[in-house]
Amino acid sequence: MIKAVAWDIDGTLVDSEPLHLFALRQVCRAHGVDISDLADTHFVGVHIGNVWQALKPRFPAGLSFDGWAREINLAFAANGDQLREIAGAAAVIQQLAAMDLRQIAVSNSNRAVVDANLDAIGVTGTLEFSISLDDVCEGKPDPFPYRMAAYRLGLHPSEVLAVEDSATGVASARAAGLRVAFLDAHGGARSEAEFTVRALSRLPDLIAELAGKPETSHDCLKRAAGR
Repeated sequence: MIKAVAWDIDGTLVDSEPLHLFALRQVCRAHGVDISDLADTHFVGVHIGNVWQALKPRFPAGLSFDGWAREINLAFAANGDQLREIAGAAAVIQQLAAMDLRQIAVSNSNRAVVDANLDAIGVTGTLEFSISLDDVCEGKPDPFPYRMAAYRLGLHPSEVLAVEDSATGVASARAAGLRVAFLDAHGGARSEAEFTVRALSRLPDLIAELAGKPETSHDCLKRAAGR
């Protein structure tokens, strides 16, 4: 039975990838580096340390990882008004709360970015906790972030459903032993996840089906309203 949901954030709950790309390009340009030869999706789901390693040969001598990453975080935070909710994200989180499901977030972004994203869609208070790249020794695709999530929840990994939109995140969650739902909003993507959903609104019913419950998310909302 699924007892908790572990949400990825970037691209799953928040349409933040355009802002991540904007901040990365802005900071790279400030240091005389053009990355327009790379596809917009080149670093989707990749944590900042690996982005740095991939781009480091292009940077001038003397630029440190810490300084570069700090500039990116500042550029991201300064443009936080560009963040948009993935369709239905906040509503689905409330639906799952009505189903008495525990919810957390597991991200490959730094703490400042995680907090900005969750605050932007107003769900910080509904989630028990969030795990950022600053909280782990290895980011996704390593299983450590999701292993930590299950440990902090006090649940067996198989009792936790991870919701991801990238191959990196799916690999991390699967390796940690979680069940995984892949958000394929545009259709046609290939994934190693156990489940694929085209919209977040499908999740409450998927979880109810996994639990063998006859009630739907609509039933749960009606039940919650009557408490």
